[in-house]
Amino acid sequence: MNKYLALIALLALGGCATASKAYLNNGEQGLAIDCSGEAMSWAKCYEKADASCAGTGYTIVGTDGTPSPKESDKTLGVDVGNFKSRTVTVVCK
Repeated sequence: MNKYLALIALLALGGCATASKAYLNNGEQGLAIDCSGEAMSWAKCYEKADASCAGTGYTIVGTDGTPSPKESDKTLGVDVGNFKSRTVTVVCK
């Protein structure tokens, strides 16, 4: 039973990037991809963009997120307890 609980906890922490429709100032439709959280990365945003655009490619219109902390701001060399927000806005080709 403990093995199953550990597996469920691991899957919950892993999460996944989400994509939602976004409209740019010029009226063009794009995708806002959110890959926020401690267990995610910018790479997950770009993987989701590629998957969402069905392999046709995409153009990055904007990014927004928490900047990486300086080494002196980390605890024992690790960034602990800071929620990472990451959003990439893309337009599929």
